[in-house]
Amino acid sequence: MRQTKTLSWQAIFLIVVGAGVGMFFLNWWVIAFWIAGLFALIGGRIFSGESTRDRLPNILASTYLLAILLLWVVPKLLKANDDLAAAEFLLTYFLPFLPIAILFLSSKSKISSQSTNIDFFYTLLIFLLSSIVILGSFAIGVIWKIHYIQLLIVVVMGLAATLVVLSWLWNPSSTFSGLELLMSRYLLSIGLPFEHWIRQIAKYAEYEPTAEKFLQAAMRELVALNWVNGLMWEVEGTKNQIGNSTPYISTFNFHQLHLTLYSRWQFSPAMYLHVQLLTQILGEFYEAKRREEMLIQNTYMQSLYETGSRLTHDIKNILQSMGTLSAAAEQSSDDGSDDARLIELVKKQLPRLNQRLASTLTKLERPSAEKKSQEKVANWWKTFKQINTQLQVSFEAPINMPKTNIDPDVLDSVVDNLLHNALEKTKLEANTIINVSLMPSIHFCLEVTDTGSAIPDSVVERLFKSHISSKNGLGVGLFHAAQQASNAGYQLSLVDNRDGEVRFRLEMITTEQAD
Repeated sequence: MRQTKTLSWQAIFLIVVGAGVGMFFLNWWVIAFWIAGLFALIGGRIFSGESTRDRLPNILASTYLLAILLLWVVPKLLKANDDLAAAEFLLTYFLPFLPIAILFLSSKSKISSQSTNIDFFYTLLIFLLSSIVILGSFAIGVIWKIHYIQLLIVVVMGLAATLVVLSWLWNPSSTFSGLELLMSRYLLSIGLPFEHWIRQIAKYAEYEPTAEKFLQAAMRELVALNWVNGLMWEVEGTKNQIGNSTPYISTFNFHQLHLTLYSRWQFSPAMYLHVQLLTQILGEFYEAKRREEMLIQNTYMQSLYETGSRLTHDIKNILQSMGTLSAAAEQSSDDGSDDARLIELVKKQLPRLNQRLASTLTKLERPSAEKKSQEKVANWWKTFKQINTQLQVSFEAPINMPKTNIDPDVLDSVVDNLLHNALEKTKLEANTIINVSLMPSIHFCLEVTDTGSAIPDSVVERLFKSHISSKNGLGVGLFHAAQQASNAGYQLSLVDNRDGEVRFRLEMITTEQAD
């Protein structure tokens, strides 16, 4: 059974003493239950995870022992030797070949360095079945006085029918749960209704605001059980204790939670597995609560980051507009002929800059209180052209302007960003022409085109989707411009991208496009 193990002197002494006691009280009953025990030990290993070749010696050994038990030992108990006279030939001349075959098969098979453990439940089940066969055969044989072959058939068939009924009762149908569910409920509800525990833990996980408060509530629920005397848990270096300590200690570790449970008595193996399942459920709920807190914190930090990036983008656009005013002032003539035009430009630009700056400050102080302003396309286009007159940009517009209302703050921010990127390209590529066109459409549609080089494909793939590293800025302008446009009901897209024509389009999203 244990070919790789070495017997100690204590084990040898116990074996010799046990064999001596057995030989002293030797009779057919002792032999019957001894063979039944050997049959159970070897038969229990047949259900192990070994290969068919490795299980063959155990199968032959079990067959040999079962044949000896049923054809020789049990008839001796019933004094029915005459009923099995024909079996004597089988036992004398054929059955001895089985040990010889086992010997050769065992010598050819490789001895595993890790011997398979004996399955206790299978072994116990086989021993009980063997005992039922022995005792049932003896009882029926004494009462009915029938031929041993008929007796053996009745016992074996009766036992087989009983096993069939039990297997059917284990899981009979979809409408009746059977013994399987009853056994599962019993194993999962040792000293505590399992459903009640799950319901209480789920309730705490739903209503407690933090993971720490959830853990404290769950620990109070756990220490209230009659077989728990105290608890101590450690999370991220912080220790807490509730109840009293006892000599019976069980420890459990789940993720960041280290739990020490003080019970009123020593746990049995089944009880320990049950408590381990309960505490593992607690640990999983606690870990889910911690992840929920981390997700909320990460969402909050991401919102702060995106708000700061968006405001930085707005302030940069305001500075660009102020730079346009400064450029206009620097380019004005010394004789004062342009003073009137410059004053008119400042009068129109400063209120708009003041409005945009106030809107940016409002976003900074109260991000949720952001309000949308409305203006006619014609008014916005006229002001926009006057503000950007000093830039090297050409403007085109249809005779009949769209009649829809637009958000001037969003358009100023997004279009200013597109113009700034195009103007940065003119510093690197001479003779680049920039054109801003208001398209003849029922709804608002504006295109910004430059005749510079095309945007690289690697940048186009991430355009409007994520932050892009930029040598001339933060690399977040188009990303936040696209988000700002989308939130306001517009769509920013790259229509054409080739050398000599790079075209961006800002278009109001209509109901048909949204569908």
